[in-house]
Amino acid sequence: MAEEKNKNIQEKEEPVINIAKEGMEKPAVEAAAKTVYGEKRKFRRGGGRRNSESERKDEFDQRIVDLARVTRVMAGGKRMRFRVCVAIGDKKGKIGIGMGKGADVTLAVNKAVNDAKKNIIEVPMVNETIPHEIHEKFGAAKLLFKPAAKGRGVIAGGAVRIILELSGIKNITSKILGTNNKINNAKCTINALKKLKKVNIAEKKKKENNEINEAK
Repeated sequence: MAEEKNKNIQEKEEPVINIAKEGMEKPAVEAAAKTVYGEKRKFRRGGGRRNSESERKDEFDQRIVDLARVTRVMAGGKRMRFRVCVAIGDKKGKIGIGMGKGADVTLAVNKAVNDAKKNIIEVPMVNETIPHEIHEKFGAAKLLFKPAAKGRGVIAGGAVRIILELSGIKNITSKILGTNNKINNAKCTINALKKLKKVNIAEKKKKENNEINEAK
């Protein structure tokens, strides 16, 4: 009699437990699939960040200006690292340079790019050239920049050429008058581009016309 009672109790309890499990699992899965918040989280975790990072990477072109292996004397011996100077620009008037050091070249480049993004400047341009002539000095570096006519091209060399091309200037004449140190020349170029004054084309034409009329 006791065995029959236990069997009857088990038969009654088992279907109740199965129903409870099925009832809890199916709605929970469907709810997670249909919730708007679940879709938003998936978008943020998966595609949202990747798209924003790829857009930022595509926004600026980057080029290495200088790469050197440097050593630091420690108590146990010498520690070697890499020093990198990187220039980034969108070829539409924005340009920046940065420095980075690391045990690996890729680490140093990433640090330099992040540093360059913090120091971006806008370059004023008139007809794809600079608005006026400028002299600049930084340490032992001396540079001269002159505006050029269309079709002249970028007449520059070394680090100066890299920065001018990334900034979007297509016609310019330049001359390095001081040291050949790439980093100093790059910093001197950035300082010169910072000091350029914005010129309105309409006002410039009016002044030229007035000067011609006065001369007549």
